Amino acid sequence: MKQTDPHPMNRRQFLKHSAAFAGVIGFPVIVPSSVLGQARPGAPSNRVVLGCIGLGIQGTGNMRTFCGNPEVQVVAVCDVHDTQRRRAKQVVDEFHGNGDCAAYKDFRELIARKDIDAVQITTPDHWHPLVALEATRRRKHMYCEKPMGWSMRAAQAVQKAVQESGVVFQFGTQQRSSGKFRLACELVRNGKIGQLKTILVGVPGSWTCPSQPTEPVPKELDYDLWLGPAPLAPYCYQRCRPWTEKEGWSIWYCISDYCMGMIGNWGVHHLDIAQWGNGTELGGPTEVEGTGVFPAGLLTDAATHWQVENRFANGVTLTHMDDETSRKHPLQQGGHGHGVMFLGTEGWVHVDRERMDAQPKSLLKATIGPNEVHLFKSDNHHANFVDAVKGRSKPAAPIDSAVRSDALCHLQQIAIKLKRRLRWDPAQEVFVGDDEANRMLDRPMRAPWKL
Repeated sequence: MKQTDPHPMNRRQFLKHSAAFAGVIGFPVIVPSSVLGQARPGAPSNRVVLGCIGLGIQGTGNMRTFCGNPEVQVVAVCDVHDTQRRRAKQVVDEFHGNGDCAAYKDFRELIARKDIDAVQITTPDHWHPLVALEATRRRKHMYCEKPMGWSMRAAQAVQKAVQESGVVFQFGTQQRSSGKFRLACELVRNGKIGQLKTILVGVPGSWTCPSQPTEPVPKELDYDLWLGPAPLAPYCYQRCRPWTEKEGWSIWYCISDYCMGMIGNWGVHHLDIAQWGNGTELGGPTEVEGTGVFPAGLLTDAATHWQVENRFANGVTLTHMDDETSRKHPLQQGGHGHGVMFLGTEGWVHVDRERMDAQPKSLLKATIGPNEVHLFKSDNHHANFVDAVKGRSKPAAPIDSAVRSDALCHLQQIAIKLKRRLRWDPAQEVFVGDDEANRMLDRPMRAPWKL
């Protein structure tokens, strides 16, 4: 369905597009009983009442998945694009067979509703910390997409607020709820490849877009609210367009005023797994050093290529690269490039969303014994969030590990921009003896927005 299509989905279309989204993220979508013409189970009073903020491809896909959980009731949607907002309301209303879903332009109005228990935060990245902080002020649980924040200090502000408010926080690093990623990390954590020495991480490089002429702001968009804390910039369609079937992923992902580019937006997924396998999900490196290529004179300015070495106190070196660079790395094994490669003294394990590989091959059939390290098990990231809200479980990707994985992205971005080796204190979360680097851990927000 094209982004400009104003017509609501029927049940057959709902199923089709839910299945398509499942293919994008690599995980199954729950098919609701109401779509199949059956009664929706569960008393309304026992459901998690959810509002969805940010309705691009990721937000709409997450929303459909939550709609499919019989323990969730989606009651409100929010987006600064009128077209996105109306379409999301139509999807929810069609799903429930009524017209009850409320639609908002301002996220603060949605979060202020007393009947809402939790929110889904799937806005452009520069908005994540402010929406999350408002959610903590209103005591709303949250499923928050990655990266965590616009800056490391913004992510830390969210961490502090979540801890103080006691709300449930689930990070959108859904690989934490994948069996093969968990098994790969358990193999490493239990010494099945000997002593871990090196981790290679490859993710897609950022894409580019040429400079664009200034255009009139369309009536369907609140452009000032879309910019929010970001600097004022002349409007052009490509700057803030949503995903479309014809044009693909949004350009804003690769504009540093709104996102770090793929070094963070994609990188945080595999860096999170690298941290998990290394046993440093609540820690970080002690040294960071690398290089990157940043385009000039374009609308986009995020790094298209990079290679960053992260050295940990346990002797492990994590090398994060764009996929093209990763494929050429001399330590890369098995023809891999994209994904996470753990290299030990007695073998290696590689994992990405499509496959898992290892040497020796017998590791692929290995089992983890009852007295060995077993990592937290979740097989459905969205359902795990609902279980956590209901007090039946803890979140698979909680706030503390979220901020530490997010921090790796920020540290690497700073290192390649400064073009020098940086020493990092993971306990104090500061660069050692480097005021310039420490200033880059924060960034100003356009008034009146502030943390």
